Formats: sequence, structure tokens, C-alpha cells
Amino acid sequence: AASDVYKRQGYTNAEFVAEVLFPTVSVDKEGGKIPKFGKEHFKIYRTSRAIRAKSNRIYSEAPNTIPYACDEHDLEEPIDYREKAESMFPIEAAATFRVTEGVQLGREKAAADLAQDAANYDASHVETLTGTDQWTDYENSNPITVVDDAKETIRQTIGRRPNVMVIGASTFKALKEHLKLLEKIKYSQKGVLTVDLLKVIFDIPTVAVGEAIYMDDDGTVYDIWGDVCILAYVPQRKPNERTPYEPAYGYTLRRKGYPFVDRYDQQKKLTIIRYTDNYAIKIVCADAAFLI
Repeated sequence: AASDVYKRQGYTNAEFVAEVLFPTVSVDKEGGKIPKFGKEHFKIYRTSRAIRAKSNRIYSEAPNTIPYACDEHDLEEPIDYREKAESMFPIEAAATFRVTEGVQLGREKAAADLAQDAANYDASHVETLTGTDQWTDYENSNPITVVDDAKETIRQTIGRRPNVMVIGASTFKALKEHLKLLEKIKYSQKGVLTVDLLKVIFDIPTVAVGEAIYMDDDGTVYDIWGDVCILAYVPQRKPNERTPYEPAYGYTLRRKGYPFVDRYDQQKKLTIIRYTDNYAIKIVCADAAFLI
């Protein structure tokens, strides 16, 4: 069958927030190793040098590494030539959207499962709110102090404050009604707690709400991002400037040339629309994040 390949940088969805925690970096091969970041860059060295003395040489230990193996993910949808002839809308564009969204939804779910698993964090970087500390207790709980304490824990561990916050839709719903947060914005023009105002209140440059949902085989719908608040340090660089060799909470390692959409004919009566991606999602410095 003839094949007509055209590459695109995949559609985006405002409700998908995996890229916020695990920004994409390109890798040349499907498998390899990347650095696992530690605290060696906090060591203070003797740097003063006397006249004509030898330079102060340091000997770094071999860096710890994390193996990765990218997996291919794809979906395709057939379009009958009779459907195409009778359709009142651009049927190929609709099929492209469906297969693209399907693969990206899978990536969102995988990233959420990884980031929301307390086992992936040191115990000191996880806090489970109970009783009157839960943010739905508007009278007694205080989200501001909880987030500030979490930010300080990250700073004391990696020397940098988190610059990203991801919250589930149910968490955002609770925060929008919280009295202590509303008190902070009572003189604002909007008077309604928005994501932009959360950035100001928590002093976090990037705040994202995970709104995506998924459906199981029985048709039951669930939130991908649960009742959580995740704080993390993630370098804010343009996609073409990113590298897995810079300390960060995590990355999506994507093989160069992906994702792409292609189409091919089958038996001269079907046009197949296919979306393909190739990636691995990795936490490279769990200490750079905090799970509430």
C-alpha cells in the first residue's frame, strides 16, 4: 500500500498537565542511561590558590545513572472511502484528533500514576492530610502553611524552591472555597480564586490543574489526577534547549522524530490514520518534589 507520511508535533490539550511535571527531552536512542541527580554539587571546596601553586583539582565520582527504555505507543483508525464521500465534516481531521488524544491520554495517565505514588518519594517528602488538616475543613486547615512547609523541605534538600504545582480537580475545587485563600484575594478585582491567583498566593510560577478523566472497560469515569497537590522543581527551558543532564524532578524522554501522524491506504477502500509516539517517563530526582 502506498504510504504518505507527514510529521507533526502532536496536538496539545489544556487539560493534560504531564508536560508540566515531566517536560519532554529528545534522545537519540530508544534505550540508554541518564544521570540520577544527588547532592554532590553542594560540596564546598577549597578554592584559594597561592602564587605559583598548583591549581585545586577535584575528583568527581562517577555519576549514578538511571536506565531508560522508550516504548512505542500508537493508535490508528480506518476510514472507508464511502464514509469520506458522505461525511459532512473533515472526517480525516476528526480521526487524527481521536488517535492523537488517545495516545496522549495514555501518557497523562502513566505520568499521573508515577507522580501520585507515595512509594516514589522519600517519607519526608510526603504528607497525608487527615482530620481537621484536610483542606475541605475551611475553618481549621491552612493550605498556605502546608505548602510553605513543603516548599521549605524541597529547598533544604536540593537548594532550590519548587517552581511547579500540579493539583487535581477536586483539590482545586476545595481551594477555591477555602476561607484563608479567599481572605488573601478579597481586594482583588476578580474576587474569585483563579489559577493565576493561586500562583500569587503560593508564590509558585506555574500552577496546573489536572482536569483529565478516563473511562474503564465498564464505562465508569475516573479522575486521572486525584485529591493531590504535587510541588516540584522543573527547569523552565524552551523545548529545543532541554537536556536530561540538568537536575529536575523528572523528564519524558522522547526519541527524536516523534510523535508523528501518518496515513496509508489499505485495499484501495480504506484510509488508515495513525498516530505514533515513542517515550519513557522517568523521575530523576525524587527529592526535587513533595507529594501532599
